[in-house]
Amino acid sequence: QVQLVESGGGLVQAGGSLRLTCAASGRTFSSSAMGWFRQAPGKEREFVAAITWVHSTNYADFVKERFTISRDNAKKAVYLQMNSLKAEDTALYYCAAARRGTAWEKDEFDYWGQGTQVTVSS
Repeated sequence: QVQLVESGGGLVQAGGSLRLTCAASGRTFSSSAMGWFRQAPGKEREFVAAITWVHSTNYADFVKERFTISRDNAKKAVYLQMNSLKAEDTALYYCAAARRGTAWEKDEFDYWGQGTQVTVSS
């Protein structure tokens, strides 16, 4: 069983930055694809970014060149550096892990954290 715990969310002004951290435990982290998703009130959970076991990355169009996903296998952690935040980035951000090394779609991820709230004031 994989456990994921997110941290780093908070309240920030538009244009500011936050760094989210996801701490993983329970299985071989280095061979798993990891992802970040978000869900705003009244909306479906949507893909933000993902990183494969060989560190290939993919981003949603709305966060390209603003957000960066990275991982540290030694620490079993994945990060989401968020810059130039906008009010529309306000959401609950979830970390997710896949059993396999490559995953891009929401349905391909098997384990989820509880989320960390990001609120961007305009």
